[in-house]
Amino acid sequence: MRPRAPRAALLALVLTAVCTAGALTGCRTGRQPAAAAEAHARPGHDPAFLARGECAGRAAGSFTEVSCRSAEAAARVLARYNGPRSGGPRCPDETDFVLHINALDQGTSEESSAPEGYACMRNLQPPHPGDPGMGGGPLTVTGDCLYAQRDGVVKETACDGSGPRAPEYRVTTEVGARRECPPSTDLYVQVGGGAPVGCARRLS
Repeated sequence: MRPRAPRAALLALVLTAVCTAGALTGCRTGRQPAAAAEAHARPGHDPAFLARGECAGRAAGSFTEVSCRSAEAAARVLARYNGPRSGGPRCPDETDFVLHINALDQGTSEESSAPEGYACMRNLQPPHPGDPGMGGGPLTVTGDCLYAQRDGVVKETACDGSGPRAPEYRVTTEVGARRECPPSTDLYVQVGGGAPVGCARRLS
């Protein structure tokens, strides 16, 4: 049994997706992490905190597990993994944001506690920043657009030009290795998953 700890799981809204890119020029891309958010497991609640298919509600910068039928429900868990996100399984493409979950100790037994992990979340209602071309979300997927922030660094932006920066590249496909990208590729982006390389073309 672990030493007793507060019934709380701190969640950080992780919107970082680090990509390395280099075609005509070598570059990398990533998002800045948003401010940390906090969530609390309710006493007597299912110890499988934020399991797949469950929902979370937002309140004053925090996330709490709630019934998906509740008016407070804001996002659903698409996938839930134990362990740190770094080196862990990639979230589904439709993920809008990722919650980092610190270890939760209910103070009774190993079975009633939850290990460190992360939950891949999808908003129940629009907007969906993780959708292709929307300029947000934790992943870079086919259809997303990028701009050069500075020499050697690119970041994601909305394809429709509604973001603060105009799009300069668009990811056209995801493949297993750079050599599989089409000849028209101007930029290679590391996206992870089973097809870890994104092939991007410069927009005219």
